[in-house]
Amino acid sequence: MKWSWLILVGILCTIAFETTHAMSLKEYAEKPFGRVLMLRHALAPGFGDPSNFQLRDCSTQRILDEVGREQSRQIGNAFRNAGLRFEGVYSSQWCRCLETARLINMGEVQELTGLNSFFQGIVPREATLASLRKFLQDLPPDGDPVLLVTHQVTISAITGMGVSSGAAVAYDPVSNQAQRVTLPTD
Repeated sequence: MKWSWLILVGILCTIAFETTHAMSLKEYAEKPFGRVLMLRHALAPGFGDPSNFQLRDCSTQRILDEVGREQSRQIGNAFRNAGLRFEGVYSSQWCRCLETARLINMGEVQELTGLNSFFQGIVPREATLASLRKFLQDLPPDGDPVLLVTHQVTISAITGMGVSSGAAVAYDPVSNQAQRVTLPTD
């Protein structure tokens, strides 16, 4: 009984800490934290990908539904309303990430293999993360932020934070610090 009470207090403190330390999209737009905004793809119902997954065939992947498409458009509108500009928009090669990035409509979308999902072993975890870390390391320290549309496992591996569909984390590759950014769709 005593331990369960302590665990509950710890969980509540963690939730309170994360909630009070999330920055709003407006705050992020006024003073971006780091050079990177990592966004998990919008809502794509289901879990994982089908066993017949093929990279260039969206019919073999879990994809956005209409709610996810609308969520993507709302995120893009929120970015524009906040006055955000991105130096580049990069996406995982998975269809749900590419569609999210395109519907956000914040610039030309460039595929980046380092953003692909290694959740089911479709791509190798360590090689994928090494590629992403190299990309992050090579970013110039100044300039507008870059938008990375990717998967929960990728964001978690880099920032240590789990995120829901359509949620964002600001990341500073120099200090290796991360901070949640609250979007209107959260």
